[in-house]
Amino acid sequence: MIPFEPSAIDRHFSAFIQREAKGGPPWLELVVALASNAVGCGNICLNLADIAEGDVLVDGTRQQLPATGELQEQLAGAAVVGAPGQFRPLVLDGAGRLYLYRYWRYEHDLARVILEKSGLFVNDLDESLLGEGVERLFPGSAGEGGDWQKIAAMAAVQKRFCVISGGPGTGKTSTVVKIIALLLEQARGKALRIALAAPTGKAAARLKESIRLMKEKLDCAPDVKALIPDEVTTIHRLLGVRAGSVRFRHSGDNLLPHDVVIVDEASMVALPLMAKLAVALRDDARLVLLGDRDQLASVEAGAALGDICGGGRSEPFSAGFAAFVQRVAGEKVHGWLSSDAACPLADSLVILKKNYRFGADSGIGAVAGAVNAGEGANALVLLRRDSGGCSWHDIPLPDRLKKALAERIVNGYGAYLAASSPSEALERFDRFRILCALRQGAYGVAGINGLVEEILAEKGLVERHNRWYAGRPVMVTVNDYQMKLFNGDIGIVLPDKENNNEPRVWFSAPDGAIRKVSPVRLPTHETVFAMTVHKSQGSEFDQVLMLLPDRDSGALTRELIYTGITRAKNEVEIWGDEAVFVGAVSRRIDRKSGLKDTLWPETGSSPG
Repeated sequence: MIPFEPSAIDRHFSAFIQREAKGGPPWLELVVALASNAVGCGNICLNLADIAEGDVLVDGTRQQLPATGELQEQLAGAAVVGAPGQFRPLVLDGAGRLYLYRYWRYEHDLARVILEKSGLFVNDLDESLLGEGVERLFPGSAGEGGDWQKIAAMAAVQKRFCVISGGPGTGKTSTVVKIIALLLEQARGKALRIALAAPTGKAAARLKESIRLMKEKLDCAPDVKALIPDEVTTIHRLLGVRAGSVRFRHSGDNLLPHDVVIVDEASMVALPLMAKLAVALRDDARLVLLGDRDQLASVEAGAALGDICGGGRSEPFSAGFAAFVQRVAGEKVHGWLSSDAACPLADSLVILKKNYRFGADSGIGAVAGAVNAGEGANALVLLRRDSGGCSWHDIPLPDRLKKALAERIVNGYGAYLAASSPSEALERFDRFRILCALRQGAYGVAGINGLVEEILAEKGLVERHNRWYAGRPVMVTVNDYQMKLFNGDIGIVLPDKENNNEPRVWFSAPDGAIRKVSPVRLPTHETVFAMTVHKSQGSEFDQVLMLLPDRDSGALTRELIYTGITRAKNEVEIWGDEAVFVGAVSRRIDRKSGLKDTLWPETGSSPG
């Protein structure tokens, strides 16, 4: 039996479609509600095979659904259901995937742009200049199977579409700064319009700071260095937000003017937003996506980066690309395909395999690798050894959690509360963070934030006499372009000595400066001693304490555990239940869509 609780929007939409259908099978309204609910749960479509012959319990009534073939046949005959390309409220494809039209359009548009750009090569490259630039910018940094940063650069320069994926510490940002330099050198003084974007303001600020630091050390001519853009924006702002509208200023009818668009933290980008960006690009514009395909997907619908990367498969390289890299960069590409036409995305995906942060003796690297491979028991053994910066603690019962956390909280947050300036407090605060898998419950963000406040107050480290007590950390949860504060920005409440010690919220600006904001002008926000793993994406901390609940939940997945572990630069502690941890590592996010099948058709080709 399948218990189903449709939301209000599921009920209204399915009732509307039933009225528009003017008939149809008796289960049509239920299937439409299930399709609507699937999108609300992060999917792009509903796979009919998942509900076929299902006994669905909704509002106390059981409904039996027919077999897959009958579902497809009767849906295809309904007036409200069309085939791909037809303008109907619902779209049913040949594989038995049922879409709301808008989400079919998003998937179709994104796939079309990716496939078109993947098939386009830049034919006017100065290979001699490129070879010299690659040798200069990527000196002797080969890793497992070759210099993957160099190969990524070659792909990004030669193709109109490129994905560079890798975990924290693999050098994605440094690689893309060098790619920009190579593109500028190829332009030979010609204006090259480059846009740098990220899904959140926090991620944009981090990318901006990283590029600023890397530019100083880049081995290229001063005039090239000066042309590397300093500004990084959110994708929403790049496309042009319109007040009160879900549409952007830039679209297929008003294209972006840029020659190159680079998107960082692409795993956080929902499929609809990725599609809107893709269709707003000129045909000859380059699109470069950076991200970690193994991280959590967007909170919203789809798992765009994971689908674009083929769900974890190895990158394919054509014989032609292998020869190009060998000829220009002197680098051998292993595992190339015997046929250049074997895969539509050939040469457009590069995985960075060498980690410059986590060495061979790094516990964090070893545990993250085991989790990524689905080896929960092995990861647990590594954590239990309590070495290499990783450790495990059995999660206490809720009534004992406060006492168990007290010492760790004081050690983790005491330093920033003793800081002598806002800048020092902000720097110290990012040394330690508590990450929770869930928002609610005794082990969720809401409960843990309250516990931390109690512990610090009892130790005399904060005075909770009002909401704006000194030392309170807050995280902005919406984008406020007027205030230049964005979802994920973190500030700390401290007295303003220049204004009679009135409380102000102090934030780090992208240029390294510190700015203060009156609490009354602060956008929607929340206390952030603890944050969800989802919210931590795009951030890094010296030390991480990850709290898992004492019982299993469908929200606990391999990607969530991996993402939480890899937020730590030096140390990570995981408090949890062993069975829950192993179960979570065995469970992968499974968001339904047809994007991966469209981009990665089975070819049966063999490596050369």
